[in-house]
Amino acid sequence: MSKIDKVSNKIKLSPEKHQELISILKVRFEKNMNRHRNIDWSKVQEKLEIDSENLWSLYEMERTGGEPDVFGHDKNTDEYIFYDCSAESPKGRRSICYDREALESRKEHKPENNAVDMADDMGIELLDEEQYRELQKLGSFDTKTSSWIRTPENIRKLGGALFCDRRYDTVFVYHNGAESYYGVRGFRGSLRV
Repeated sequence: MSKIDKVSNKIKLSPEKHQELISILKVRFEKNMNRHRNIDWSKVQEKLEIDSENLWSLYEMERTGGEPDVFGHDKNTDEYIFYDCSAESPKGRRSICYDREALESRKEHKPENNAVDMADDMGIELLDEEQYRELQKLGSFDTKTSSWIRTPENIRKLGGALFCDRRYDTVFVYHNGAESYYGVRGFRGSLRV
């Protein structure tokens, strides 16, 4: 099922929530110009106004504590790229294992959800290691928490999953069993608009 099929089944934002989200995103954009030099907010907003699916996904990113912001612009596709830019891993996405297979493998003390399914339900993608490192060039993120990242298939087939954090002013990539979960580990996502 494609992102549009999944998201179109969701409730569309009310006009009030739509305007509230646009306002929040604009204020965050203007407050953090170092994240998106040479990008014009009016062009970003124009794209947001015509795409209710992406706006809903951004609402979900915001609602779960991700504080999405424009990270870049892909000139080839003319898409704006949003990343979760909350200082710590989004609160509404913590205490989850990596994916459905990991969730189903747990015999007891199962977490409520998993990162891959949550991201898919929100219409976003987990950051991969390269994207996570790009984000960290713009500030210090996950200094007290950690975030699952998209794990290469060869690692996942062996039962592992990757996560990242920032400690000692350095970005670290670690591994864990995909079924593990912690109160301070969530995930960060990206969205192209």
